[in-house]
Amino acid sequence: MPRKARILVPNCPHHIVQRGHNRNAVFVEDQDYQFYIENIRELKSEFAIKVNAWCLMTNHVHLIFEPGNETVNLSAMMKRLAGRQAAYVNKLEKQLIGVRAQLFLI
Repeated sequence: MPRKARILVPNCPHHIVQRGHNRNAVFVEDQDYQFYIENIRELKSEFAIKVNAWCLMTNHVHLIFEPGNETVNLSAMMKRLAGRQAAYVNKLEKQLIGVRAQLFLI
């Protein structure tokens, strides 16, 4: 059974919670947080989203975003934001796995 569609209200702040896969850490280093914030700054202009607040925790985020008249932009922005962060974390994980593999070859 599919989940119920989200109700998005134009020009109204929405509280969004986004978690890491299996509640794993998404942010480890300061640069991880900075990468996420830079993406918010870039994407808010592209999708005409007003950013009211954010709270970045190690394994999840709380966001208060206001979509304007085009509520579909909020979903599109969150999809892009999550995709960029996932690619960033996956790239870091691959590098870390490579370093671990090299340690066993020595």
